[in-house]
Amino acid sequence: MNKFIILLVALVAVSACRDGETIEPSFYTCAFNFPDSSMSNPDNQQYQDLLNEIISNGVVGITMSVSKPQTGMWIGAGGMADLHNGVAMKPCNISRMGSTVKMYTAVTVMKLQEEGKLNLDDKISAYLHGDVIDKLENADKATIRQLLQHTSGIYNYIQNLVFQTASTNDLIREWKPEDLLRYAYHKSAYFAPGEDVRYSNTNYILLGMLIEAIEGKPFYDVFEEKLFLPLGLTLTSFAAKDPVPDGIVRGYIDIYSNLQVLESTYFSGWDYYTADGGLISNPYDMSRFFQALMQGQILNASSLDEMLTWQTPKDPDPEFYPIDYGLGIFKIDTPQGIAYMHSGDAIGYYANMIYFPDDSTTIVYAVNSNYGKIDQYVSTQSAIENILETVKP
Repeated sequence: MNKFIILLVALVAVSACRDGETIEPSFYTCAFNFPDSSMSNPDNQQYQDLLNEIISNGVVGITMSVSKPQTGMWIGAGGMADLHNGVAMKPCNISRMGSTVKMYTAVTVMKLQEEGKLNLDDKISAYLHGDVIDKLENADKATIRQLLQHTSGIYNYIQNLVFQTASTNDLIREWKPEDLLRYAYHKSAYFAPGEDVRYSNTNYILLGMLIEAIEGKPFYDVFEEKLFLPLGLTLTSFAAKDPVPDGIVRGYIDIYSNLQVLESTYFSGWDYYTADGGLISNPYDMSRFFQALMQGQILNASSLDEMLTWQTPKDPDPEFYPIDYGLGIFKIDTPQGIAYMHSGDAIGYYANMIYFPDDSTTIVYAVNSNYGKIDQYVSTQSAIENILETVKP
């Protein structure tokens, strides 16, 4: 599920870049536009203890939202937003959310189908032309649905070691979609379209380009018009608009696996302009989006049913829950029951959004540190189970 299996050793030479800027604490000032009743939530102390436990293991900072039908919304934070300047994390702080944006991309495509502008079973080649079709194996045959569900077989550009080297040699470079797709050109497809399931960020770069081809404007402007503004997601934006916006928490990486983290706030430029990453948000906004989607407030029932039609990979990840793939959404079977989810990585950031259809419990959390020893406490199956056991025992 990780967005980028990074070459950590290569980071050592550049880790001092932009490290430890002097920033006034007021930079991180934020507030919700509603009365927050989290302190009076009956589970407030239990949830805060959970965050404190996670921080005690070396995670720099965390924000979390929990929505349960019995007790309402709880929002909390722990740890630090900025180590160098000694600024504590606040529940309203914004962070990078990585590949969680794929759910927003998928929902936008579903809305375009509802508007009669495409059909999921159209080939992507009916809308895109040139190198992105001619030089990507399977792109001439794969349908929009197969891109959404990761059943296209199209090579994942992030797995190209040449790209990983190029990225780590210039971590503050801002990549455009065409630059990234070149690392998938002429690479063998994993399988014929529809034969299996394999996660590929290339699929979602193409879907962003599809949205732009249909709407005639940047895909992130379409996100804003169709999702962010109608849902009142005031803490949500896309990196292309402002890659390092005011108030975003600093990111950190544990490259030596010794919890001596290094700052990486400016190291995520490969997904600033592509629909496979680049989301900047907050767990409260993401919870509202996920709940609105599941409750039929964004898509009609037929579209939601299509999103929740599952495909199972032939070779599941042995180190994580078995995953069934929907359209921009995943299904896992936990001890607490069936859950829908999507997680996301950026360099120095990780986020996860989880929804239980049996009772609408929604959990979203974001951390501003990853890799090394930190990952075991934020992104592994055991880390997720630790959170679920507290929130939904």
